Amino acid sequence: MAFRKDVVEIIEPKDVFVGNPKAEVTLEEFGEYESEACAKANEVVKKLLQDYDGKIRFNFRHFPLTKIHQRSLKAGEAAVATAQEGKFWEMHNILFANRRNLGTTSLKLHSKEAGVHNKKFLDDLVNATYGWQVQGDLREGMDRGVKDVPTFFVNGELVKGKPTYDELKKAIDAALKKVKKKAPAKQRA
Repeated sequence: MAFRKDVVEIIEPKDVFVGNPKAEVTLEEFGEYESEACAKANEVVKKLLQDYDGKIRFNFRHFPLTKIHQRSLKAGEAAVATAQEGKFWEMHNILFANRRNLGTTSLKLHSKEAGVHNKKFLDDLVNATYGWQVQGDLREGMDRGVKDVPTFFVNGELVKGKPTYDELKKAIDAALKKVKKKAPAKQRA
């Protein structure tokens, strides 16, 4: 008797966006949930998404600094787990709001608050079901030169300096100008 193994499609962090899914400008952050600087940056990103409504999309990638923040890896896994039910952004904001309370049991409670109904959520956390996805983000970040969090990219280009509203706005405005310059060339073709 042969066993049939079901293939489960996992929604990867690189495929989870908020904002206009068809926006030509992508703001991407490598961060983690225990970092105070990332929590502050999350508030900046919320304002940017509001101010550039329809013009940008945002993607959060996991870069847990486990030597400093031991719970950041599991928090990242919890966020990926909630993405499987379309609740990533709800969980993302809850994790930042509760960044000092990210133990495994707390993560389960946070997932319920985010609206997740997966009965295996705690098992998935304990068994590191989504650990590969978080590790994949970490590896990609290192390959792209990320050393600390938060690190931002706009359309794949590293944003240098502190991730303040003004610095990120400058990078987004520059990317929007580049997109506008390319647009007429596409129309002539």
